[in-house]
This record gives sequence, C-alpha cells and structure tokens, in this order.
Amino acid sequence: MREATLVIVGSRASALAKKQAAEWLGPLRVRFPDVRFKRALITEGGDRDRRTATLAEVAQTTGGSAFSSDQERALVNGEVDVIVHSLKDLPTTLAEGTMLLPSPGPRADVRDVLCGATLAGLPKGAVIGTGAPRRIAQLLALRPDLNLVPIRGNVPGRIKHAGRGGIHAVLLAAAGLGRLGLMPEVHEVLEPHRFLPSPGQGALGIQVRTGSPAARLLASTGDPYVDACVRAERALLAELHGGCSVPVGAWGQITPEGLLHLSAAVTALDGTAQVTATGSGPVDAPEKLGACVAADLLAEGAARILADIRKP
Repeated sequence: MREATLVIVGSRASALAKKQAAEWLGPLRVRFPDVRFKRALITEGGDRDRRTATLAEVAQTTGGSAFSSDQERALVNGEVDVIVHSLKDLPTTLAEGTMLLPSPGPRADVRDVLCGATLAGLPKGAVIGTGAPRRIAQLLALRPDLNLVPIRGNVPGRIKHAGRGGIHAVLLAAAGLGRLGLMPEVHEVLEPHRFLPSPGQGALGIQVRTGSPAARLLASTGDPYVDACVRAERALLAELHGGCSVPVGAWGQITPEGLLHLSAAVTALDGTAQVTATGSGPVDAPEKLGACVAADLLAEGAARILADIRKP
C-alpha cells in the first residue's frame, strides 16, 4: 500500500482556532483521501501574555504580530506545512518565502456583536469592554458618552466580562461567537453599513511556503469570490499602512451584477472624526480597487486622522 502524503497543519491553540482549522480540514479530508492531515498547535505571544493591555504593545514586546509571528516562524522553519489563521489577525506583509492561498468559503459573518446589551439600552456613561482600536473608535463615533476599557483573552473569557466588574457589555466578532455557539441571549448585531468590520474579519487565511508541495496540493481549494473580497480589504489596509492598532474598517461584497464592491472607513480614536469611501470594480482586480478606495479615503481626510494616531 502506498504511504499517504503527510501535511502538517498549524494553528493557535485556542478553542476558536482549533474550530476554524477543523472547519477548513473537514472537506479537504474528503477531497484528498490519500493525504494525511496532522494538526499542530502553536502558542503565540498574544496567548502567552494576557496582562498587557493592548495587542500593539504585545507585538512590540514579541517583535512581530501578537497572533501570527510564531506560526509564521514554524512555517518558514518547516515545522508545519500550512497555517490556518483568522485572516483579520494576519499582517498584510507576510514572512519571506510564504504566501496566502485563496481564502476558503463560505466566509463567516463579518459583523461585530455587542454582547450583554443593546446600544439603545445602554445607560449614559456605560462601560464597554474591548481592546481593539477600530471597535473603540467606531463605538465612540456612535455613542461618545460610553467608557471603553481594555479586555483581552479568548472568546469565552471575554464574554464572561459582560455584566461583571462594572462592565455593561463587551464587543466581539460574530464569526467567533457563531463558530463556538456562544451567542449570548442579550446582544445586538452591529450592521456593517454603520459599523464596518476589520479587513478580513470572518475569513480564514491559509498560509503556505511558496512553491511547496502543500501549496501545489491546495492551490485550488479556495473560493474566488471570498478571496477577491478579502484581497481588496487587505490591499486597502496595506495602502493605509494599517494593522491591528489602526482603526480601519473595510468590507468587500460581490454585487448582483457581479462586481466587487468595497466600503471602508477610517475613524479617529476618540470617535470625533470619521472618513468613509466606497468603490466598485471587476472581481479579477481586487488590489486595484483596494488601492483606489484607500486613495479616496486619504484625499477625504484619512491621512490627517492616521497621522494623529501615529504621533509618538
């Protein structure tokens, strides 16, 4: 009997990361019955350090991304063949010698969820838990009276903050809540037309070594429409030189006419200023669309907002 091809698949060790990897691997095991997929769990700096208030500070301490650097290192060193990321956690600049495969579909819910309350039901001055600059900025743009406090940790741990220790509610991604079956009874889903998600939110990022056997094997496993949407979002983020510490929202969609539509926003950290832009283009040119919408944002005043954010 011929020995099965072995593909080692890495991911973070959180319950959500393991769920995402299992979700991606399910159909692949059926499609490639002669391939043995083996799981490998990798602990990231953001998982080891739960005390530092912001992920940007964690990234500075670890010398890379809080939720992808150790996995990329394992990939480059040949310890794993594939990494399954939450795409929103992956910087737009990848480790040398690696690449992203087309993102798989279907994409999970891109929206954010206020857990433990509704926006209208929150009292004046209510305390909301979230450490993400984009969520803080966009929430303050809607409700400038709110008090935002940093919380970190995995999804189950963050949900537990709602209603405890003076925190009225927490803000989390619908994708993670849905994948783990943890949507709380009291919540409000924030619609993208007024609360744009992080670039790549709800999508998986499948990273491989360029030209590797795994890259060749899995080259056709993505969804071209999901991939076009997230490539446009990430191209916009790259043009703005953004990352997890910059409040950029972006959402790509395929229109009924078959065009790629991109909505984006840059919001001041205190919520007092917000610049939005939209654009449409062919599905096969997502990076061009992302760059064009980014240019529109900058022309409308996003450059000033970003410069203020980046001041030492």
